[in-house]
Amino acid sequence: MKGRRLLRGTALAVLLLVPALADVTGKWAAAIDTQIGVQNYTYDLKEDGGKLTGRAKSQFGETEITEGTVKGDEISFVENLDFQGQALRITYKGKVSGEEIKFRRQVGDLATEEFVATRAK
Repeated sequence: MKGRRLLRGTALAVLLLVPALADVTGKWAAAIDTQIGVQNYTYDLKEDGGKLTGRAKSQFGETEITEGTVKGDEISFVENLDFQGQALRITYKGKVSGEEIKFRRQVGDLATEEFVATRAK
């Protein structure tokens, strides 16, 4: 009996120490204030075992998300955008909190932008 309690207690402690994967699957929307004006984005994300895939859509087009990961409440991915005929790598890092993701993105060597995406209803 004592051994079972110890085993259950140990299992519970391990579960509490391992961060749960954030639930990011679904559509997210953001209005990003950039150097060239406000950009309205929709992200369609799918998380599977820590791997993140999906698409990013803005007035500049729609692109596939690459290099995506979800670790606990942290999310990251890359958007490879074709901006006026130029390849532009945009790296995203964010923290999920309920129905929001607080992002910081690096737009090539041009700018760093912070914004919040909210789950689309």
